[in-house]
Amino acid sequence: MDNRPIGVMDSGLGGLSVIRIMREQLPHESIVFVGDQGHFPYGVRTQEDVCHLALNIGKYLLTHDIKMMVIACNTATAASLPTLQKELPIPVIGVIKPGATAALEQPKHDRIGVTATEGTIKAGAYPKTIHELNPDVTVIAKAAQPMVSIVEHNEVGTPKAQQVVNEQLGIFKDKHVDVLILGCTHFPFLSKEISNLLPDVTLVDPALETVKTARQMLTDTDQLHDHETTHTMKLYSTGDFKELQVGAEKWLPGDRFTCEHVNIPGD
Repeated sequence: MDNRPIGVMDSGLGGLSVIRIMREQLPHESIVFVGDQGHFPYGVRTQEDVCHLALNIGKYLLTHDIKMMVIACNTATAASLPTLQKELPIPVIGVIKPGATAALEQPKHDRIGVTATEGTIKAGAYPKTIHELNPDVTVIAKAAQPMVSIVEHNEVGTPKAQQVVNEQLGIFKDKHVDVLILGCTHFPFLSKEISNLLPDVTLVDPALETVKTARQMLTDTDQLHDHETTHTMKLYSTGDFKELQVGAEKWLPGDRFTCEHVNIPGD
């Protein structure tokens, strides 16, 4: 057993969707989260830039003596996962391969849709990973960058949220996909709006499979903290921590956490 915390990072508030699943599946683990709102959004940055930002956050998380790092950001996973796995002395997992695996495990998956940020779509990470696992499926990818802002500005559940989802994801109605991977950790917060638009499409949240992967890795190395003891949740923002606090209060109801600003260089 290892009671050191798990480190989690995202470009903004989206990583809270992964923490939400962690709290359900790994209830005794402590968590240190960094939302890089000071350098948001990642989806329009170069891969080199995103990799640099993610590595700086990884190094900061190491100062909290973490035992594992989860890149709870599809854009950062696509840009930085191999680098962080090489540079950091702890296990590092991302969200793309778990998401691709979960999509292929659905009963009907001949036509898989992927929606993500511009950076993730340009990187081609999901089609590449899916086709490595199963070359026979059709993959249709569509960037939906404006949906990220809806979540960051706490506009989920509003008519504007539904309008933006309809505009961004309408292509998947015409393409008749069986499964849609929510390839940005912000997007699960818009699941209701997406299901309103695509009622017959199975939505895949990579966070579920990612947390399963993390749990298995911790179990295999005897690092799972599975005893009823005091756990902590520390949330940090490189931008306005009050926005992160509002998001956490909304998406992690009942959880106790601290929330503050942190300076992590971007250059």
